[in-house]
Amino acid sequence: MALLKQWRDMAYSETANKGDLQRLWSDYFLKEKEIYAQLLKEPDTLVEGTVKELAEKYGIDIMTMTGFLDGINDSLKEANPIEEMEEDTKVNLGFEKELLYKNMVAAGADWLYDLEEWNDIFDEDTRKALYKEQKESTTIHKGPKVYPNDPCPCGSGKKYKKCCGRNAK
Repeated sequence: MALLKQWRDMAYSETANKGDLQRLWSDYFLKEKEIYAQLLKEPDTLVEGTVKELAEKYGIDIMTMTGFLDGINDSLKEANPIEEMEEDTKVNLGFEKELLYKNMVAAGADWLYDLEEWNDIFDEDTRKALYKEQKESTTIHKGPKVYPNDPCPCGSGKKYKKCCGRNAK
């Protein structure tokens, strides 16, 4: 069975004890934070190796590394084959800095996007701009409401209710 399926079955189990899941995730988040802190110290260095080698490098188990690889995959310059990944699959952690920061914001992972190591990568204004850009990208902006007696937005000169609003029910 591929590692990713094992990880997801374990981490997102609906039958597992809630306390066990909570401990799994709080333990995972601590380890994830440590790995990101190390990666961000040298953001331009490409870290690569097998899943097993990276797990050993960061002092974590294979399942935790699988979860980490699943989490960072959308931020990588070159995605890893996480769906069919096994212990001996060669993977890389070459991430796009701006994309990684925005994905951390999107995930609501303040313990990651507030890491001190970001200070050496982006100044405060850049971090604020990236944060704002990410938040705005998920905000839905509705146009102004058109009332029945308003002029029709199509430009016909008729009232909305007598034009395009006729069929809008």
